[in-house]
Amino acid sequence: MEDNRVLTEADRNWAMLCHLSAFAGFFFPFGSIIGPLICWLSRKDESLWVDLNGKASMNFELSILLYMVLTIPLLFIIVGIPIIMFLLTFKVVCIIIASIKASKGETFRYPLSIPFIQ
Repeated sequence: MEDNRVLTEADRNWAMLCHLSAFAGFFFPFGSIIGPLICWLSRKDESLWVDLNGKASMNFELSILLYMVLTIPLLFIIVGIPIIMFLLTFKVVCIIIASIKASKGETFRYPLSIPFIQ
């Protein structure tokens, strides 16, 4: 973390939940956006750590959504199928790594994430 304050267990758990809630997208439409958004908005003013992790999770999920939408036309020429499969696998792996790092109080930067939310 950037400042020298001690992270509470609640801060680490909420930050981890910001990342893990993105798995809701596998069960509900737009759950991968709504889940992290709810976690982030509910605690962003109380904890800088949750704010940083919530923004990172939101930026990553919005980036993956954009990549998926851009890949849809490629599905018609079969090239899009492996790209979609790669993006889904990449998403799952990154969410798991980010969740573990957040629960330990370590920073994780999502690869290929576009900083929509500053």
